[in-house]
Amino acid sequence: MAEGSTDRPARRASDRGRYGRLSRERVLAAALELVDREGLSALSMRRLGAELGVEAMALYRYAEGKDSLLDGLVEALYLELEGRLSDGSGATAPATTSESADTGATEAPEWRAELQRTARALYDVCLAHPQAVPLLSTRMMAVPLARRPLAVLRDHERILGLLRQAGFDDARAASVFRAYTAWVLGYVSVELRAMVDNPEESDPAFRLGLHRMPSQELPVLREVAPALAEQGGPDGLSDGLDALLDGFAPTDRNS
Repeated sequence: MAEGSTDRPARRASDRGRYGRLSRERVLAAALELVDREGLSALSMRRLGAELGVEAMALYRYAEGKDSLLDGLVEALYLELEGRLSDGSGATAPATTSESADTGATEAPEWRAELQRTARALYDVCLAHPQAVPLLSTRMMAVPLARRPLAVLRDHERILGLLRQAGFDDARAASVFRAYTAWVLGYVSVELRAMVDNPEESDPAFRLGLHRMPSQELPVLREVAPALAEQGGPDGLSDGLDALLDGFAPTDRNS
């Protein structure tokens, strides 16, 4: 380089922050913590860098930009799902699906019990990270199948493998897979919907803001709203999934 030249190599932003050297896992964990605490609108490369004690530019080694970071959050949720499944924390009592002369019921076949366990584990992950749940739908709408995080694809593989085990052909397995996914994510979305208008109110009607709804136009909604405000919980998730699977395989209950 000529003497006196002002040309210098671009400075490499350090990826050593207040918690030590960064890794993709640490970056995604910090992003998820930020979203859990303040919502998706708070997430930016600059804000995440400040959380980790590094310049925003240092993060581009681990996520190419905001969209990549959002996909990383989806990846983090599905990695947590895998962890829950592997350590048994998503286990539930097996569903009863057919009658027996001795006990009145028999355990669900293995594939159905495993679908129930997976659904419950995903439900638990979503309730632990409600602010990130919209990404499970919006990013899947934006990202083609082959470009989804590997943890997401492993979940798809696991569910489809269970359906193959149950004896479904490819077309039927795809139909059940779509219905299963729609039910679980739809159920979680309903569980997490905003219902309370004024949390400071003790009276249920004012707490839900029923006085804001025109009684002449919405009489049924006003009456049912208190029940709608109650969460269905994991039992509702399980019951609905059993009903869905019965509809797809009404004569294959013990497969």
